[in-house]
Amino acid sequence: MSTEVPPIGNRSSRSASGRGRQPPVGLVAGTEDSTPLAFRVAIEPEAYLQLDDVVLTVRDVPGIGPVSTAGVVTQVRARHEGASFGSDTFLIADGVLPAHVQELAEVTTTRVDPECYIPPLPGTPASRATGAEREKALYFDQMATKVPIGMGRDGEPIFANLEFLDGTRGAHVSISGISGVATKTSFALFLLHSLFTSGVLGKRQLSTRALIFSVKGEDLLFLDRPNIKLDDDLRAAYAALGLPASPFSSVGFFAPPLPGDQTGRPNVVGRTAGVSAFWWTLAEFCAGELLPYVFADVEDERNQYTMVVHQVTTRLKYEAQPAGPDGAVAINGRLARTWPELVDLIDDLLNDDATQADWAGRITGQGTINAFLRRLRSSVRPLTPILRGDLTATSRRTIDTTDQQVTVIDLNTLPERAQRFVVGVTTATETARKEKAGPGGLLFTMIDELNKYAPREGSSPIKDLLLDIAERGRSLGIILIGAQQTASEVERRIVSNSSIKIVGRLDPAEAGRPEYGFLPASQRQRATLAKPGAMFVSQPEIPVPLAVEFPFPAWATRLSECATAPEQERETTTRDAFRRLPPVDDFDFDDLGIEPPPPF
Repeated sequence: MSTEVPPIGNRSSRSASGRGRQPPVGLVAGTEDSTPLAFRVAIEPEAYLQLDDVVLTVRDVPGIGPVSTAGVVTQVRARHEGASFGSDTFLIADGVLPAHVQELAEVTTTRVDPECYIPPLPGTPASRATGAEREKALYFDQMATKVPIGMGRDGEPIFANLEFLDGTRGAHVSISGISGVATKTSFALFLLHSLFTSGVLGKRQLSTRALIFSVKGEDLLFLDRPNIKLDDDLRAAYAALGLPASPFSSVGFFAPPLPGDQTGRPNVVGRTAGVSAFWWTLAEFCAGELLPYVFADVEDERNQYTMVVHQVTTRLKYEAQPAGPDGAVAINGRLARTWPELVDLIDDLLNDDATQADWAGRITGQGTINAFLRRLRSSVRPLTPILRGDLTATSRRTIDTTDQQVTVIDLNTLPERAQRFVVGVTTATETARKEKAGPGGLLFTMIDELNKYAPREGSSPIKDLLLDIAERGRSLGIILIGAQQTASEVERRIVSNSSIKIVGRLDPAEAGRPEYGFLPASQRQRATLAKPGAMFVSQPEIPVPLAVEFPFPAWATRLSECATAPEQERETTTRDAFRRLPPVDDFDFDDLGIEPPPPF
């Protein structure tokens, strides 16, 4: 089969084959092999193709008919044809040496329709795919429910398939990138905002919840406040995606109590209204068998004292008796109202010859017991604020996702060991609650610095829990959204079970890791240059990751961005305590027989 190539002088006369598509931007190049999976396009002198453009070419195949091959531009090159040396460039510029400038775009195939995998023929016109052709090239036409996740380089919306987010065909999201530049948390929040406001969840929206652990400052304590930078351009950007430019409408905030404060006030600075302090009572700690989460470091499982951990956990469950309304416990007649007191009590029980065998095990050596006690005592300072038996219980003390759509747990004031404890216990509790409730709704669990809780090496209770969620969570309606600076340091099975993989700005050394093998070479290089707000999104249906830009948050990300500060809003509703009383002039002082007050 041969194809007649129009002469260069007649390029402007080429049409779009009468099919209503865009005019050709070039021809399939014949200087290099064209394959069904990749080909090159020689670009017209007055046209251009940029990275991430969607390109379409059609070939008539005998017995089959038109076969469309669509793909995404992954590289563009320009060169002087006719030049042999670098110095020839100057001669060509001066008109001494004849040469022709030619641009070539490398296209990676995304879809062939019908599925007849043949190479596009050299000289075949290639055009930009727009409208329905673009939707088809990127498989958007096959997505039953599309979740808007941002704009493409062509200014058109990019979607994710809900079936790979809600557990129908897949689940879990992995987001990687440099801290402070890759905007991992911002994109995760935008994804949640899109899920909650686009209507894609349908009836499930009422039973869908999001649990967010915040470890970097108090930035996430203002998700329910509009951003002061919200303007008409930003509203238009959200409208183009079919989303409202609004903050989250139903949010609950939790923070640890202020150390040394006996009133149970939350330890926050920027926002003092609408934040509840959380803690666990010592009675809940013992009855809930929470001691293993105190030893949540990955190296713990490599030591023999873990057998003491499990033995003491069991003894606490059956021998610790609630003592009083504040959650204190009593063991063998001794009262413990604070975490240091309970640690001292455990120490005495393990070193007492009469109780050591029951609490440590009959064959446990003194060296193993001492190793356990050293680790236990090192937890006194980080865990004292959140393990209490000396604070009056409140209705909002317990972290619970059922009362609001989004629950934010602020951990930035806690030491790392306490952060691990909170993440582990809360995730386990909410997972058990969701498993008991059944798969009717969804629970999105967003964890930043995932490599800290599920590292590649070692084992820990938190890692085992997160791995269990990654492997069977989608059947329970539990979706993990993990963000990390380095995917290479996260447990492989968690990353591999993530249907949606997202990459922001990457460190050059990290970009070369095999965990980013799903990115073409050009996108790996681009990821080291990506600006904030630019992400590369890989999803199962689309062979090539798509470059996405998402709009600036419509919600405040810090106190200075709040259109109305929480404290100011509260004051405006309470500052005039006598506003409902009639003015002084309305009284008839003569009838009352008293002198009117002097004017101010």
